Amino acid sequence: MKISTKIILVFALLVLIIVPLVITNDAEFGGADGEAEEMITVINPDYEPWFSSFMEPASGEIESLLFASQAALGAGIIAYYIGYNKGKKERKIHVTSR
Repeated sequence: MKISTKIILVFALLVLIIVPLVITNDAEFGGADGEAEEMITVINPDYEPWFSSFMEPASGEIESLLFASQAALGAGIIAYYIGYNKGKKERKIHVTSR
């Protein structure tokens, strides 16, 4: 990949990161769970949840740690699968070229 292509990609990445933050500088970063709970309350104020969490994290930081750990584990599994398939394909090409 040419250096100019890399520079353009880095610039595009920075634009994608910075523009939403500038446009919504006073926005509150809320989670999907809170949004869903609020919408359910608007639709049906008498709704009672049929399930509750078996474990409530001690703090928001612990909750973020658990979420990040799940994301890292998932990324590791996906990367392993991609690498395994690539190695399998290269092995097949190497064996057939002999």
